[in-house]
Amino acid sequence: MIYLDYQATTPLAPEAREAMLRWLGDDGDSFANPASTHKAGRAAAAAVEVARDQVAALLPRGGRVIFTSGATEALNWALFCGARAMPGGVAGLSIEHAASLQCLERLDAAILPVDAAGLALPPDAALIPQGGIVATMLVNNEVGTIQPVADFAAAAHAKNSLLLCDAVQGFGRIAIPEGPDLIAVSAHKIHGPKGIGALWIRDGVDLPPLMLGGAQEQGLRSGTVSPALCAGFGGAAALAADRLEVDAAHVERLWSLAMDMLPEWTINGAESQRYHGNLNIRREGVNGLRLMSDARGVAFSLGSACGSGSGKVSHVLRAMSMSEADARASIRLGWGRYTSEQALRDGLNAIKDAVRLQGGN
Repeated sequence: MIYLDYQATTPLAPEAREAMLRWLGDDGDSFANPASTHKAGRAAAAAVEVARDQVAALLPRGGRVIFTSGATEALNWALFCGARAMPGGVAGLSIEHAASLQCLERLDAAILPVDAAGLALPPDAALIPQGGIVATMLVNNEVGTIQPVADFAAAAHAKNSLLLCDAVQGFGRIAIPEGPDLIAVSAHKIHGPKGIGALWIRDGVDLPPLMLGGAQEQGLRSGTVSPALCAGFGGAAALAADRLEVDAAHVERLWSLAMDMLPEWTINGAESQRYHGNLNIRREGVNGLRLMSDARGVAFSLGSACGSGSGKVSHVLRAMSMSEADARASIRLGWGRYTSEQALRDGLNAIKDAVRLQGGN
């Protein structure tokens, strides 16, 4: 299988796996509860704090990292609990991930539009709540466009509102802009383990607890913390920090290769203001769903993994005013650190062969 679905998840880095193994043993020093006060518990707690610092190193200064089960939990926490703390209203982009968008819908939020290139329109003060929350993702998970987070943060702050940034697809890949008050991130999108993410909370922001109980995670998210998952997340974050420039250069080489091999496809979304590890493209006459079946040796998607089985047209492409026919002719390809040039070349050739089966050129 040629894996070209890096927006859905990424391969676990060997370094992250190794960091986890220390805390997956069968002796007391390996499985202790980090909330325990004995020696083994304190060692586990220390490992959690090392991981917290490693994750924080990829985020703005002046905030704290609270571990969660993933970015979905972090986004739900920020929006639902944040709306209680900041009752002035909620607004968010129409292309947010479902983990945010469904919360926005439940909260009767103002939905902020994007243009045909998948970029947010300039903030409209009339749509920004007074003393509320504004949700603006950094890199769109379906089309890869990079949103003007700093502009929306400034607009939110001008009305005493908080800015929530879903940074999942940008974390560890591009710089996180200054300005957000809340930032959601995930481990498995940066070659860490599944089942762990984090919410970064700017100093001075008072967010109500997500869950009550043993007052773990600084009293904000009760429940026993997994040292193994934290260590894996921290190891992946540290590796991403060390390899930031190398990984970025590799992604750019793969983007150039794809551009050379797919001249007959149309790019969905802005070409320049986007992360180049995400390529969402369409071609007239192609049926994306059938293409996935015909090119079954290649792992790619039609859009978000969370909604790919629904049969519905992508809400992101609809928000970009794309026709249903063009949306159904679209596919998403994603690559990264462990994608070789040969693997990408072979994968794209397999997709091109499948297109010919559909009667394309």
